Amino acid sequence: MALTHVLTWLSLVKLQPVCSCVSVYRRYHTAPSDAPPTAADASLENQSLLKNLRVLGVDVSMVRRRQPGVLRKVLTNECGLAEFLCSKGANHEVVASIITRFPRAITRSAEHLDERWRLWRNIFMIDAEIIKILHRSPESFFRSSDNENLEKNVAFLSSLGLTPKHLHRLVTMAPRTFSNSVELNCTMVELLQSVCASLGGTDCEGFVKAIISRNVYIFIRSTKRVKANISFLLEALRLSDEEALVLLQGCGAEILDLSHTSLKRNLQNLQVKLKTLGCSEEVVKKLIFKGATVLFISSATLNEKLNCLVKGGVDIKWIVEKPKVLDFSVATLNQRLHELNSLRYDFDVKGICILDLSKKRFDAKIERLRVFEE
Repeated sequence: MALTHVLTWLSLVKLQPVCSCVSVYRRYHTAPSDAPPTAADASLENQSLLKNLRVLGVDVSMVRRRQPGVLRKVLTNECGLAEFLCSKGANHEVVASIITRFPRAITRSAEHLDERWRLWRNIFMIDAEIIKILHRSPESFFRSSDNENLEKNVAFLSSLGLTPKHLHRLVTMAPRTFSNSVELNCTMVELLQSVCASLGGTDCEGFVKAIISRNVYIFIRSTKRVKANISFLLEALRLSDEEALVLLQGCGAEILDLSHTSLKRNLQNLQVKLKTLGCSEEVVKKLIFKGATVLFISSATLNEKLNCLVKGGVDIKWIVEKPKVLDFSVATLNQRLHELNSLRYDFDVKGICILDLSKKRFDAKIERLRVFEE
């Protein structure tokens, strides 16, 4: 009955029929109640549009907070968008969520949607992958209305030697890369090429490709930030040109998008902390070369983790060799050290690889050690 009512209502307001998933959504769900707008705003809002959005299950109050101007538009494509997304495999909940979180999506024409989908399918193998990204980040697909710019970016990034696999990661993790102008992305590439050349590098194309492969967020950061971070790392670690090329193409690439203030504060704290533990500048450098992402950890948290490990019997030399152990929380490290020390585990003899195991593998290892102990 409810389904018949919805289809009847749609015909009364002279809309094209909504896809089956939208009708089913209305059958089993009610759109969230929306806060009443002011009298002035209400007089400007498109009432037919509001009715359509409620049928689709969209949270209208959220739309008012996010992009209120959309509700005043006369020409929109909400029903066409819903049908389009459903035809690609989206269910009613996904459609409602996408429109609620990025209302401007309903302003995209059928022709625009078809063309953009075609371009994305050059990167993704199946429609389901695209729907998954749209559900997580609808702005990645709908933010830009410039399909020509997207096509140019795909061509430009491919010309750098990036494979479809690289492009897939960029779209999935840093979709704003493709909303940038080609000129803006080119500026970042030129900066990286100039850095390579200034350090005596001969393979600038390989240098750029290596950094992008290690850090997909590089294009959504400013060239000013990246340049400042590179300069600071070279100076603070007193790197030779050869060392700088190795670091920047390796794990050092992963921290180039970190805010300059955080990078500077965290590295300086690490240098001071390791010095108090008897480490030389070379040891600090070695740690960064093995696990530069340690600099993503706040100063206070890093100090707490180092204190925890040292207090638990782990020599700093092992931490430098296996910095990935610092990825675990203080609580996890404390719990593991407690269990290992209760079994008289000798880190100096056996190393600390056991601390870096997954929970399942660590628990299994502990069980075997207990059996052996008995």
